[in-house]
Amino acid sequence: MHSNSKPAADFERNFQFYKFCAYGFLKNLRFYEPFLMLFFLEKGLTFLQIGTLYAAREVSINIVEIPSGVIADSLGRKRSMAVSFMFYILSFIVFFFAESYWVLFAAMLVYAGGDAFRTGTHKAMIFEYLHMHGWGHLKTHYYGHTRAWSQAGAALSALIAAFLVFWRGSYAPVFLFTIIPYVLDLMLVLSYPPELDGPRHTSDKTIASEFVHVIRSLLKSLRNPDLIRAIANQSLYSGYYKAFKDYLQPILKSFAVGLPVLLALEGDQRTAIITGVVYAALYLLTAFASRSSGKLSQRYSTLAIPLNRMLVMGIVCGIIGGIAYWLGVPVVAILLYIGIYVIENLRKPMGIAYVTELMDQSSMASSLSVESQAETLFAVIIALLLGLFSNMWGLGMGMLVVSGICLVLAFFLYLPVLERKRTG
Repeated sequence: MHSNSKPAADFERNFQFYKFCAYGFLKNLRFYEPFLMLFFLEKGLTFLQIGTLYAAREVSINIVEIPSGVIADSLGRKRSMAVSFMFYILSFIVFFFAESYWVLFAAMLVYAGGDAFRTGTHKAMIFEYLHMHGWGHLKTHYYGHTRAWSQAGAALSALIAAFLVFWRGSYAPVFLFTIIPYVLDLMLVLSYPPELDGPRHTSDKTIASEFVHVIRSLLKSLRNPDLIRAIANQSLYSGYYKAFKDYLQPILKSFAVGLPVLLALEGDQRTAIITGVVYAALYLLTAFASRSSGKLSQRYSTLAIPLNRMLVMGIVCGIIGGIAYWLGVPVVAILLYIGIYVIENLRKPMGIAYVTELMDQSSMASSLSVESQAETLFAVIIALLLGLFSNMWGLGMGMLVVSGICLVLAFFLYLPVLERKRTG
């Protein structure tokens, strides 16, 4: 299934390749991201309330995900992406003005609309482009390189965000500044070549028949038990990462406030500087990890081996990180949290490549939306549990207990057939 016979140099770094890279770079200029949880805490929310906000976002994505993928396949992917960016921009405006839990709740729902129309759709455009050029065997390399640009954008975003928070003395303005790169990204996506847009129809009858065709192709893909297992294996860790990743922020804040340097600055200013620097370094590491994913995958006879190993390694980082934070050693917890991020970015290109090899080509966006939907299902459960247990026993113990549950589940989602095939 997994061929290692051709090097990454086999794909051409042409104008469209750099457009894909620029898309990811601009998309990750999310100036609010390194401070989102601190923004919620600043508004007086508890960990449990924050957990419900993340859960509401993921449930909303889950509801809209499959129809959005079908719409993208049936009516045009570029239009779907345009709707996504409009939802994002509206949510940023609501976040900026929000003062209460329920307004923040509404902002999360609008944000979820943006995520639902984006996830799966842009990946489908990339993989369609690779298929058209005969580069399908290089999915891990190509997607890994474009994802590395996304992480580089996130690194720059963290530094700019730190400056904005330091300058404005509040977390809220970063939402308004994020509108600028998102408008640019919308214009970029609309400039993609027509052949990546998928089918376009004006007749209601043709649209209806296209819906039926795409849904049938999707159901055909889901009848494949290997695909279902691959989606579950890939989605558990990505869902775990989604639920856990922002909890790095309160750990960084406790570290920054207790640091015996920059004492002339206010606590929030120290937090802004430390958070910005750590996130910038973190995203540079994850960019390198994404670029290295293809090379790492070539060391194995099947992608199942690194996917299984990294699934366990990432969750173990969460377990030990929770113990470290509970024991009052935030530096160790931060380092292990960085491990969670790096493993996600090593693992994600491999997981997406592995899953897409099992998919029906005619419903790529829909099938990738199923993969994203599975991620959100894991993320919503993990986010609620993490918020609940952190409220009850503190963040460190909450991380430990939830990671332990995920580790047990991970062993049920191994890809044992391919492991035995290699050793047998």
